[in-house]
Amino acid sequence: MTHALGIDIGGTHVKAVRLSPTGDILEQTRLDTGDEQNAWRDATRRWVDACQQRHGPAAAIGVSCPGIARPDGSGISWMIGRMEGVVNFNFQKHFNHAQPVPVLNDALAALLGEVRQGAARGFSDVVLLTLGTGVGGAIYTGGKLLKGHTGRAGHLGHITVNAAGPADICNTPGSIEYYFGNYSFAERSAGRFDSTQALVDAYRAGDPSARELWPASIERLAAAVASIINAIDPQRIILGGGIAQCGDALFLPLRQAMNRMEWRPTGSAVHIVPAALGEWAGAIGAAHNGLQGGLA
Repeated sequence: MTHALGIDIGGTHVKAVRLSPTGDILEQTRLDTGDEQNAWRDATRRWVDACQQRHGPAAAIGVSCPGIARPDGSGISWMIGRMEGVVNFNFQKHFNHAQPVPVLNDALAALLGEVRQGAARGFSDVVLLTLGTGVGGAIYTGGKLLKGHTGRAGHLGHITVNAAGPADICNTPGSIEYYFGNYSFAERSAGRFDSTQALVDAYRAGDPSARELWPASIERLAAAVASIINAIDPQRIILGGGIAQCGDALFLPLRQAMNRMEWRPTGSAVHIVPAALGEWAGAIGAAHNGLQGGLA
């Protein structure tokens, strides 16, 4: 076994890594695909071909991308709104690889990366929330990724925190994705802010509107996290994505809210920590999933 390749496909960028058999990162690169339809196809094939020409055939290739992956890892079964070209795409044929190329939803792949060599290492029950344009999620329970009957498990951004709120892309009313995702921010703030980062900057500067809106957003997030804890009983909650890089402006008020909302029958709080692998978690998790033959 020489090396494994992990590829995390996004709308404008592809993150790719080459791992040693023991998980050491030998190479990592970002492939810019712009907004061109299905540009990721040529970009990923060129990178895989170049890696194998330089270093020999890969022992395993794994893929991470948005959408609902089939539980057997054979591909993406559902994706709507963007990157619909991944649906039913044959990655093994695309890379001309001798072995199957297992596919994971991007949030599940990110959590697997954190489990193998990040903030979830050494834990058997962990939940990941990715806070960015939308809110993604993944669950690792009993030492295994939870995929569910159809592969839909872990879409924690689509849990309701306000039944009277507007429907999100999955028709879920008042979801945490609507109340915390960047995509709806201009609407939620009546045009005062165009992103969470802009809101946090204003909050730190003492802006009165931000001082009202940011705590309200934190309350929604805390309610979602408390509900997830009650349902899953994890050892640790990991927050990833761009918003999770806000540091104390996020984690301090969130922990204060959790002190009020979290049920603690053992007297201990579930630790809420930032992700450790940043934007490379999905590619690293995809490579590990490839090494495991898609059995993560």
